[in-house]
Amino acid sequence: MSVVAEVADGDSLRAEVGRWRPDLLVTDMAMPGFDALASIAAMKRDFPGMRILIVSAYDDIDSVAGLLNAGADGYHLKDQSLADLVLAVQRVMQGERWISSALVGQLARRPIEAPSPPLAPARALTRRQRELLRLIAYDYDNRAIAQAMDLSVKTVENHLTALYRALDVTSRHTATTYANQHPELLAIDGLELRDGRDLRDGALTILLVDDNRRYAQQLARMIGKACPGSRLYDAEDTAQALKIATQVKPRLAFVDVVLSDEDGILCARRIKTASPGTRLVMMSAYPDREFRRLALVAGAVAFLDKKDLDAATMRQIVEDAQGSRVSS
Repeated sequence: MSVVAEVADGDSLRAEVGRWRPDLLVTDMAMPGFDALASIAAMKRDFPGMRILIVSAYDDIDSVAGLLNAGADGYHLKDQSLADLVLAVQRVMQGERWISSALVGQLARRPIEAPSPPLAPARALTRRQRELLRLIAYDYDNRAIAQAMDLSVKTVENHLTALYRALDVTSRHTATTYANQHPELLAIDGLELRDGRDLRDGALTILLVDDNRRYAQQLARMIGKACPGSRLYDAEDTAQALKIATQVKPRLAFVDVVLSDEDGILCARRIKTASPGTRLVMMSAYPDREFRRLALVAGAVAFLDKKDLDAATMRQIVEDAQGSRVSS
């Protein structure tokens, strides 16, 4: 064996795996910009022949089971000997599943859950439940969920209980796993913004990236009117946007130039790397020539002044995306 690359964060990991397509990935589960559950599931889907061995200091059995269910081929504790690590690599490359001996007893007492069945109950979830599931998947705690949904923490707890019952899961962890396996549940249907009808199959998938939640909701309503059959995903920062882009491969993405966590231009580049087929539209409340130039270099097909974005413009952009024409 030879080591082809070393990385220290989630963004670099995705890039290097795509570049080298290695036979084996040995990775920690706790790195900057790395959602272990979602990333493992996505990489296993995109590179099914790649074996994945988690090497971690964490012995939380829920995390171990979740990562194995997501597609990891082995889980090795860092405090074990290097000889055991070599054995773990050999076993995983032979097609076996490796679990450090210190974890085997715990896992034996807690059977690993079978993957969730193909989704049918999307129509059984209310719009509020899907919004709640989105926030859970974005790692919001109960207090942050309460603030985002304008509810009390107690009410959020009650809604979570109802959500778990609807999904037939028992915890926040298993609900997050379910959401990662069924990203369509994280979408808002354009029809919901008009008449509350259910999701449509084959809808135009659109990603909205804006940390101004109120404006994002206004934009979503505008899209709902222009394209009632659309399926909308929203993100407040780059990490959320990349998670959705990797899982969903949206047809169209609207990205604000200025985000709270980093430059929106860089976010757009990362979305384009994760989903090359996505058509990018950059937006700004303070447009200038340099922003426009950078947006086009990043791969955007249009650069819009937020103040000029109206229903007619939105309808044209959506029609362009559906017809694969370049909007300017």
